[in-house]
Order: sequence, then structure tokens, then C-alpha cells
Amino acid sequence: MLSELTDIHALFEGAPSTTEFKKLRKRIVRQAREAIEEYGMIERGAKWLVCLSGGKDSYTLLAVLHELKWRGLLPVELLACNLDQGQPNFPATVLPEFLKKMGVDHRIEFEDTYSIVKEKVPAGRTYCAMCSRLRRGNLYRIAREEGCSAVVLGHHRDDILETFFMNLFHGGRLATMPPKLVNDEGDLLVYRPLAFVAEKDCEKFSNAMNYPIIPCDLCGSQDGLQRQQVKAILNGWEANSPGRRQVMFRSLMNARPSHLLDQGLFDFAGLVRPNPLPTKDRLKP
Repeated sequence: MLSELTDIHALFEGAPSTTEFKKLRKRIVRQAREAIEEYGMIERGAKWLVCLSGGKDSYTLLAVLHELKWRGLLPVELLACNLDQGQPNFPATVLPEFLKKMGVDHRIEFEDTYSIVKEKVPAGRTYCAMCSRLRRGNLYRIAREEGCSAVVLGHHRDDILETFFMNLFHGGRLATMPPKLVNDEGDLLVYRPLAFVAEKDCEKFSNAMNYPIIPCDLCGSQDGLQRQQVKAILNGWEANSPGRRQVMFRSLMNARPSHLLDQGLFDFAGLVRPNPLPTKDRLKP
């Protein structure tokens, strides 16, 4: 049984007492709170399905949301959910034991999507795209069954930036994963409260907390992914110019449709001069 804590949520029990870690924890919590407030995620009395994969990002998400709720800053009900997709060697007992120990309300769901992916994806291709679609569909189903209004994901700043460049390089569009969106059916919201949090901070945090990390390479389908290639490019830019990632991320919050080429976003054809010269002045050299 966890001991009584006076100034910290149980998910932070055993946290390092160093000044460095305290600053890291406060920064992550502050950035998550800012994203939640700026993008209007709070619907008082709502219920959120917090998706937990067992990776560093989802553990960070779970801890931060419970910290905010515990401090009275997040007036919603939280239900952690892990979808066991039947990957080989998946440690099925790790998350249930962890969540029970921490006193976190949760639901563990088994759905063998791995066999479907193996059957449908051609040999030599990665499983990630189809795996993600099947996972998302099942999470939406679970959210509806549990009466949740939102599905909450652990994507961080670097995920969002990498997705932007993947769409730019390979998809031919300017798009990424927004902090808030509505699903295609229109009945669920999708939130990403870690949108402002750097991946390196998630890694430092989860390592310091010694959370039982489950790797995302159980299916052996991670090598050579486009995302890894984009990550390597961004790492190179960051090494040559520290802070470049944050500058690029800020650009996603400062879009100017009139300075792009999308006629669906800006009426270029209807653009006229507000103060045209008189007819006689137009003839002067």
C-alpha cells in the first residue's frame, strides 16, 4: 500500500529529490496545463480515456494528468486504458500490476489486431500504419462503451513536428497531429496534452521515475521507418543549431494562409488593392 503523501500524487512516489528533477517535473506539468487551457480541452465533469501503451510518453501523460487532477486543476474523470494487441512477447501483467499499485482506475482490453496486420501487410513492409488505425478504432469503441467524451493520447512536441515533416516530405501537404480534434464520426474528441512537451523531457522523466517501460518494437517492424529518417534529420539540425526544434514548432502556431499557396484557405483570386491609384496616375512612368 502506498504511503500517505502530502504534496505529490502517488504516481510520483519515489521521485528523485534533486533540484533538476523538480524543475523537470514542474516544467512538464506547466506545459501540459498550458496546452490543455490554450486549446480548450477542459469540459467540466467529462470523462477521459487516457491511452497507455507502456512507453515513456504515455507514463508521463498519465502522471501529469493525475497530478493536475489531484491539485484540482483538471475537473474531469480519468480512466487509463491499455489495449493489448497480441504482439509476440507482450508483457501482459506489467501495466495491470502497475496501475493497481498506483490506485489508478483502468481498463485492460485484449484485441488481437497483430494477426490481422500480419495477414494484410505485404512482406517487407512496416506494420505501423495499419496497426495504428486498428488500435485507434478499438480505443474509440472502448471510449464509447465507458461513456468517455475524449480519447487522450501521449504524443509530444517532437511527434507533432516529425509528423509535419513526414507530411511535407512524403505526403505533399502541410498538416500534422493537432492538440485537439474531433473524430470522423463526430462523437469523440481527441486530445494531446503533451503537445508542448519535448520528447527528451518525457524520456528523462520516465527514466528518473523508473517506470516499467514496454518497448514499441515487439513486432520487429520499426527499422527504416520514415519517422526515424525524419527524426535523424531533425536531430542533425538540432545539433548544428540548438533550439531549432522549438523554433520550428512555434511556426506551426504562426501560420499565415495569405503567404502560402492554398486557394482553399485564402481567396487569392478575389484579392484586390484596397487603395488603387487613380486612372491618370496609372499611366505615369
